[in-house]
Amino acid sequence: MINKTVNRRQFLKSSAIAAGGLSLGFALPGCAPEASSEEAAGGSDVSAWLTIDPEGIVTIRVPCSEMGQGVHTSLPMIIAEELDADWQLVRSETAPVTPGFVNPLTGSRGTGGSSAVRRWWPTIAKAGATARDMLLRAAAEQWAVDVSELTVANGIVSHAASNRSAGYGSLAAAAGALEPAMDLPLKTADQYKIIGTPAKRLDTPSKVNGSALFGIDVRIPEMQYATLAASPTFIGNLRSMDESAAMAVRGVQRIISLPAAAQESAGVQDIVAMPDAVAVLADSYWQAKKGLQALNPQFDDGGAASISDATIRAEMIAALSDEDAAVMRNDGDVAQTSSGAQRVISADYTAPFLAHLCMEPMNCTAHYKVAEDGGESLEIWAPTQGESHVLNVLQRVFGLSEQQITLHTTLMGGGFGRRFEADFVLQSALISKAAAKPVKLLWSREEDVQHDYYRPTSASRFEVGIDDSGRPVSWRNAVVATSVAKRNFAAALVNGNDPFSIEGAVNIPYDIPNQTVTLKEYHSNIPSGSWRSVGSSHNGFYVESMMDEVAVATGKDPFQLRRELLQHHPRFIAVLNRLEAESNWQSPAAAGRFRGMAVHECFASIVGEVAEISVSDTGAIKVHKMTCVVDCGRVVNPSIIESQLESSMIDGLTAALWGGVRIKEGRVVQSNFHDYRLMRLRETPLMDIHIIDNDEAPGGIGEPGVPPSMPALSNALFAATGRRVRSLPLEA
Repeated sequence: MINKTVNRRQFLKSSAIAAGGLSLGFALPGCAPEASSEEAAGGSDVSAWLTIDPEGIVTIRVPCSEMGQGVHTSLPMIIAEELDADWQLVRSETAPVTPGFVNPLTGSRGTGGSSAVRRWWPTIAKAGATARDMLLRAAAEQWAVDVSELTVANGIVSHAASNRSAGYGSLAAAAGALEPAMDLPLKTADQYKIIGTPAKRLDTPSKVNGSALFGIDVRIPEMQYATLAASPTFIGNLRSMDESAAMAVRGVQRIISLPAAAQESAGVQDIVAMPDAVAVLADSYWQAKKGLQALNPQFDDGGAASISDATIRAEMIAALSDEDAAVMRNDGDVAQTSSGAQRVISADYTAPFLAHLCMEPMNCTAHYKVAEDGGESLEIWAPTQGESHVLNVLQRVFGLSEQQITLHTTLMGGGFGRRFEADFVLQSALISKAAAKPVKLLWSREEDVQHDYYRPTSASRFEVGIDDSGRPVSWRNAVVATSVAKRNFAAALVNGNDPFSIEGAVNIPYDIPNQTVTLKEYHSNIPSGSWRSVGSSHNGFYVESMMDEVAVATGKDPFQLRRELLQHHPRFIAVLNRLEAESNWQSPAAAGRFRGMAVHECFASIVGEVAEISVSDTGAIKVHKMTCVVDCGRVVNPSIIESQLESSMIDGLTAALWGGVRIKEGRVVQSNFHDYRLMRLRETPLMDIHIIDNDEAPGGIGEPGVPPSMPALSNALFAATGRRVRSLPLEA
């Protein structure tokens, strides 16, 4: 957990005089410049992490994007706990995109990697503890008593001796006039009243009554609507279009081309998924869509006609034999141990590109402004996970300073890594500048499916040496994958190699003394990006499926084998023991049903899952039940954990059963939900989730449930059919 010291000068407090409340903010060391007291003054203070109004309403600003994962509840719970606030009076909102809300660990503003709670707690807890102390001291001064005589609970300060009490609202103005104390102790776990409880989500009411503002909901004066078509092969060029037909459509105002040169000339090499596109502007989205249909843009293939998912898969499998692959892990002597092993089992696995399919299509509203004196500015309303990345791209493309760009982060209908990308934001800004009007860009679902930044495709080869006792003693794993890091996370590269490609493979916990893991990058014009659980999404499938193969080869129960290899990892053992018990693994499944299991760690959380399935005479797989056990360290909100694990397992099962982007003649074949399957409500299995709460540092929860669901399902399929499927999807 983070343990940053915040000194007195870095805390910014003010009395919101007009409102008669308390506004409290702080600058995190090394991340943001310190603000003056004048800059911090007033209830609208851009640096304020929390405000308390005269009615006692506590509003907490959250420096993370809310995309359904519950971060606008979990982080406020941490602050509210230290504040001793009444949870019924707590509200949350997205923090402004300013330096004061930059993440202290990354030095940037963005949401991903299941990191919000891990990175911000206990740093933000200091805000709650400091505000609580100021409120207590304000009450002590008003009542002329010692602070030690006061107690506080649910936003009420009490003095038992005089039978006096006061709510936070009545004390907020006086508290705002005090100097904040530093280095206040934080609560211990046994003192928690809010953390660890299934507190109701703060964003639910607005999403139910329709007041929640998603990107797609943004409306600003004089706004026009745009939609676009991009090269289907990602590298093609616009060859023809019928402008007169498009302009004849009622409501169509303009046609704007977005050539690759407009992006590349500004030095932006990471926005290349759509090198050429054309947009239609109209008075409504429907008119823009009809105009685009009439425009009928035609693109050449850019020389990509020979590319298919089959050729990509074949080339990756061939690359598994390349001897120039980078060595990412090399423990012991795999070659010697393998040659002396009683037997060696080997297998090749592959996984396809995957689309994100966020429920809310890609969209962004932009207003590029040119003042009378020639000064330029840009205002953006975007459902984005990557504020710092977006700002960097916009600055480089338009030559604007950070002060010339205002970015508003809206709620978003799903992210999964897709909304970290800046392509849709940049396109909106380019269209707005060309049109000299505020513009809302809204992609069609077809454009969304066919121009994603897809989960990398990959291949994995295993050679596992087993001694005469049935224990694996050597482990050779070769990985070939397209890179995510080279575009957006170059600083994370290890000797020029992408660590995301081998996460979940290079760090397996199993006690196998001799291990070698290699990586070969596969280059493709199909754009790759982060997908929920990133490298673990495919490596978890590979490793845990191979462990099942080892168990079958040695005649060992899958739980038994893993326990033997995880004796030095008590948290894994605890997950395995709980999972075995909760799934009734040792009792026979119902007639016609079969089970498979897997366990995986990513983002500092350990998740074990058992899939219970049946297979029809036609080979159709039905998932009846998923049993899940998670150790994510200290639990903030068990309801959110359960929801995220349910969501993760649905994503994982969908990917395992049907997921896979098909490429033909250089372009994506699928276009919408009818041919890119998602798990439907009637297909969703019973989910039995169990949480191991402990005092360990908090782990992530938005993604760790995805990786084990795929091998648990494939291992169950083997148990049902005796057929080992090593390429996803299972129902191809």
